[in-house]
Amino acid sequence: MKTKIGFSVALFLVFGHFYSQEYALVRENGLFGYINTSGEYAIKPQFKKADNFTNERAAASMGDKWGYINTSGEWAIQPEYEHVKEFNSGLALVNKGDQWHYINVSGETLETPVSDKYYDFDNGVAFFKRGEKIGLLGTDGKLIVEPDFDEIKPFIDGYAKARKGELWGMINKKGEIYIPIENQEIGDYNSKGVWVKKQDTFGIVANGNFYQVKNADKIWEFTDKSDLTYARSNKLMGFINNKGEWVIPPTYDKARDFSQGLAPVFMNKNWGYINEKGEKVIDFKFKDAEVFSANGLAPAKEKKWGFIDKTGNWAIQPEYDITAGLSFSIFQKNLEKGFINGLARVKYNKEWGFLNAKGEVLGNKWYENAEVFDDVKN
Repeated sequence: MKTKIGFSVALFLVFGHFYSQEYALVRENGLFGYINTSGEYAIKPQFKKADNFTNERAAASMGDKWGYINTSGEWAIQPEYEHVKEFNSGLALVNKGDQWHYINVSGETLETPVSDKYYDFDNGVAFFKRGEKIGLLGTDGKLIVEPDFDEIKPFIDGYAKARKGELWGMINKKGEIYIPIENQEIGDYNSKGVWVKKQDTFGIVANGNFYQVKNADKIWEFTDKSDLTYARSNKLMGFINNKGEWVIPPTYDKARDFSQGLAPVFMNKNWGYINEKGEKVIDFKFKDAEVFSANGLAPAKEKKWGFIDKTGNWAIQPEYDITAGLSFSIFQKNLEKGFINGLARVKYNKEWGFLNAKGEVLGNKWYENAEVFDDVKN
């Protein structure tokens, strides 16, 4: 059994991303189903409870027990569990008879050392707890790192925040130290840099060096959409580079990330947009504003939400809601706003649907609830 599951997980990890197929979880007449990006039902509503697809499996329930369906809506793993978690790295945590264990996408059990608490796999590793210490477990069921840390946060692009005692650092999936464990606080990994708080000083760790950010009292994470991130000094927001230099001085009451060369910023009780030189590009005239998507549109709000282009003109009139609050899926994820792969999830007259960049409703249809589209293989 152990060899068999190791082989099937390895096959998943090797062949798991050859094509993209996106579904969105929707609810109609109280039942859950899935639509494709053409707005057609890929799986008709039939489930009492359901979640998004990951690893070509989605947790679903028609009664009191949970199982997993495949992308055709057939039971890949029969509903026999009291509790389930989503698949990641070809493995999922399930609970049956008050016992947690890991299964693969075929429903086979993974043999692992006994843990004081079981954690989801994430990008090929899972946390492993023994006593009060945390280590790392591989998809073969063997320990990668003996329990030696007091806390480890989820991995991002192969790196995770890790704590020993009161101090934080960062490790890779082998448990090797990437950023020394010597900081009071630390941000999430990004290849451009990681913010840290060290001895009451905020700064950026980039390329193995620490760069102090003068007078900063908070820093936000870098993203892949810009070489700048925002930071706060004396209650005002500005933007810094990964050498800790203020490129745009602290000027604004609030700020969000740069994307497509523009960032939403807030001052004088309104939101507008600036470029990476700090120049105003779109007037401060919105009650709220989000970052631009890849298609050049951004959510912006007057009384309701609409979508503006990079000149600040309405591409889609402000007559929608875009914030779902808590996700209705059991794992409470996919709360993104704006356009994702060409479609934006919006709410209109208490129902949810999807708009394209022209403002057309996908499939000309609205739903009781709707999750954003996601690749079924992720």
